[in-house]
Amino acid sequence: MPDAAVPDLLFVLLPDSGLAPDGPDTLAPLAAALQAQYPRAATLTVHPPLRDAEGRCRWWADAQPSAEGVDAALPHLIARLRMEAAKLDLPWQRVALAGMGDGGLLALEAVQSEPALVGRVLSFAGGYLARPEHAPQDVCVHLLHGLDDQRYPYRQVVDAAQSLVDLGADVTADLLPHLDHGLHPALIEKAMEQLRTFIPARLWREAVIAAQDSERPAS
Repeated sequence: MPDAAVPDLLFVLLPDSGLAPDGPDTLAPLAAALQAQYPRAATLTVHPPLRDAEGRCRWWADAQPSAEGVDAALPHLIARLRMEAAKLDLPWQRVALAGMGDGGLLALEAVQSEPALVGRVLSFAGGYLARPEHAPQDVCVHLLHGLDDQRYPYRQVVDAAQSLVDLGADVTADLLPHLDHGLHPALIEKAMEQLRTFIPARLWREAVIAAQDSERPAS
């Protein structure tokens, strides 16, 4: 019998930039939803390491994301993910990244740049620096966005999702009306639904191979 005290999943949460370090935990509703759906999962929030002139947290020095800023932020995040997975003795497939805004962009770019890092990415009101040119292998990408988001316009998300589909990625894109930039309850609810119901292509392939093996006559 598995030990109920030992986590079987790890969700690493990445907040948006521009938040006060001593302000309210904006990802608390997401963490609560994940804990309710996955009682044996561990959740960990990784905060942006930089501070601007007003003392607000940022993933990169500039107000807008850039290739240089993302490249500077990725090594620390990747090392932290590897360390936390090792502490819990979890394979990378059982680690997930969930980010909001700039945190969502960083999560998406992390799996683009580093193979075998996490098994799933949830990007809330985030986006990509540029149209993806390759699919992250064995990673389920869930894009969750409001149609009224002005910071990361939804058309860029649609374009990225179509590119990932064309590249053979496991991707879902949920665009909800009348929602601006933010972690809205409707987006969290949709994310929980995708986590419950979306079956990765890898599992379909394994099921097909198993079915074919069972149909072969015994030698």
